[in-house]
Amino acid sequence: MLNNGASNLDASVLVLNRQYMAVHVINVRRAFGLLINSIAEVIHIEDGVYGNYDFDSWREISELRAEVKEECPDEDWIRSINFEVCVPRVLRLLHYDRLPKQRVRLNRRNVFARDANRCQYCNKRFPTNELSLDHVLPTCRGGETSWENLVCACVKCNVRKGGRTPKEAGMKLANEPIRPKRSPMMTIKLGNPKYASWKTFLDSAYWSVDLK
Repeated sequence: MLNNGASNLDASVLVLNRQYMAVHVINVRRAFGLLINSIAEVIHIEDGVYGNYDFDSWREISELRAEVKEECPDEDWIRSINFEVCVPRVLRLLHYDRLPKQRVRLNRRNVFARDANRCQYCNKRFPTNELSLDHVLPTCRGGETSWENLVCACVKCNVRKGGRTPKEAGMKLANEPIRPKRSPMMTIKLGNPKYASWKTFLDSAYWSVDLK
């Protein structure tokens, strides 16, 4: 039984299909389930060289890395009764050939991430539970529920704007709402040094892997 006593099991792992294309992001608990059941293998890059490891070989590698883990502050570790294993950052599915989705999902979480949790009217950052979605052109005026017509707004600004356009309400958008080319949540993840290895597998022009 793997455990950590902290939150390492909730860290994220990038999943590739058999052709090394990014298709998904999962948590560590599910990743180890795939690894232990030989559904996936670890892909680890060190000094520009790819290494492919099953669970047993990754455990052996982890034993060696444990001796110098204080030199790698961005790594996460999971402990069991008998051993300690390094959290892999990338897995490759051994029998999965499907291609990644080609559209970024429009939902509340992705809009908040695109707008960096900033109200697009007062330009202040708020916690998620103090934000709402606003239709720039109200739906009662024919506005669509689309990337180009939805913005992150604080409750105060949303109430002030009401069923009017920003111009009618005397308000100005901080940024023009656009459809993102990349998953906003993935962009946030890539800002964390621990996920730097993901960049190797994410196309710089377009990728839309969903976080789960």
